[in-house]
Amino acid sequence: MSTAPRSICLALPTNRACTPAIDAVGEEAAWAAREFGVQVHLLILDSADAATRAEHAKAVDALPATPGVLVHHLDEEQQRAFLRAAIARAGTGLPAADPAVLLDLMLPDAVSYGACTNRAFLLAAALGCASVHRRDSDSAYQRLDGEPVFPIHHELRSIGRRAADAAPGVTHHTLDPVHAEKPVALVGSSFVGELSVDLGEIRALDPAAYEEVVGLWAPTDHTAEQRRELVADSFVGNGTDPFTHDRAVLDLPDIWRIDMCNIALDREVYERVPLPPATATIGSDYFLHHLVLNATLPGVTHNRNIVNFYTPDRRTDAGFTAYQLRFTKFLLSMLYLHPVYDALEAAGGALLDEHHHVRPGPVAGFARRAAGTDRAENHRRLAVVDRVYRELGGRYAEFADHLVPLRERLLDEAQADIESFALLVDAWTPLVAAARTTPLPDPPLRPGMSEAPEAPTAVRSRRDA
Repeated sequence: MSTAPRSICLALPTNRACTPAIDAVGEEAAWAAREFGVQVHLLILDSADAATRAEHAKAVDALPATPGVLVHHLDEEQQRAFLRAAIARAGTGLPAADPAVLLDLMLPDAVSYGACTNRAFLLAAALGCASVHRRDSDSAYQRLDGEPVFPIHHELRSIGRRAADAAPGVTHHTLDPVHAEKPVALVGSSFVGELSVDLGEIRALDPAAYEEVVGLWAPTDHTAEQRRELVADSFVGNGTDPFTHDRAVLDLPDIWRIDMCNIALDREVYERVPLPPATATIGSDYFLHHLVLNATLPGVTHNRNIVNFYTPDRRTDAGFTAYQLRFTKFLLSMLYLHPVYDALEAAGGALLDEHHHVRPGPVAGFARRAAGTDRAENHRRLAVVDRVYRELGGRYAEFADHLVPLRERLLDEAQADIESFALLVDAWTPLVAAARTTPLPDPPLRPGMSEAPEAPTAVRSRRDA
């Protein structure tokens, strides 16, 4: 009797033009289906404007039909319809919360790196996927001898497998044998190319200013030397060296060398705890890195780095202001996230039940306690940003002026974000259960068709924006 192939979700969330990324991720999906015999659900979550979505739909149409690859291209209205249905299906299983509040946390009217990935998690559950593999629209693949170097090679060799069984598939095995029976929960690598945050100009203009402002995200109890080390290691990825050979290490994951543009997560993690749904805040999608590490779940850290680049919208005045605001909110979020990270570290293996599953209850509790942290440190952070940016002058001084009337609102939002995270953790288990039985939106009719197109068996299903 034949068994169905394992299903995985290769997710590409985007709010900008990215047809080259769609082409490249489509090639990775085809390669994975061909080389590993898996069924790949290529999930494109499209929050771009209508004209850009139309270009993306053309790119999706142009992807070669490949056995084992199913493409789902969902605009925000289709995502909202799915979420609304899943929330309604969860019904009384949800904690006391307005369904509209949960919908807004899952699909806010603002950029949210955590929320877009949470939507991928729920849609992956609906599609019956065993893992989510995330890529970004502002990245590309390295090449070796003219061929793309796909991270999914290492991801599919290890993700979800018992660590002892995954050991033969890596180049270095340094995991303590006490963790051998646990599943590999995370596989990932970093990037090469431009900094992952738009602060390179500050570093070039004034290295001391760069060190001071980036150092604001360090824990308050860090020494000056620890802060300098953090700054030196922040946002730089794996440098600029080209790929020459594979290196994959099985151990507790090196989360400082794993970025969200280059990661695979096992369902046993993301179906139990979501990401913080903070809006306009970079770094809000990195919480599960800390959870996996501190819960003592195995991971694989490899060197198939993604190539990071900046899209043109970041170079505009509006793009600059938006990104600096997201960076500022990231600094403020640390007031609440560092206490949660400390609590996760203190809990350690107690975060897992007897089946090595993450227990979400403690995570929600840590977030709620952190919400009461005194705001004095965040007032100081805002004051430092204001001073440093004014000293830099030019558009940085203009941003400091822009920030002044927003200060109280940003302080309130940072606290509300951690409170919303605790609420979403409480709701997550019934939401995931409901998503598993919630159908995706039907594909729309195409011009000249009298009925919805039927997807070729084992080829692909398109749900286009």
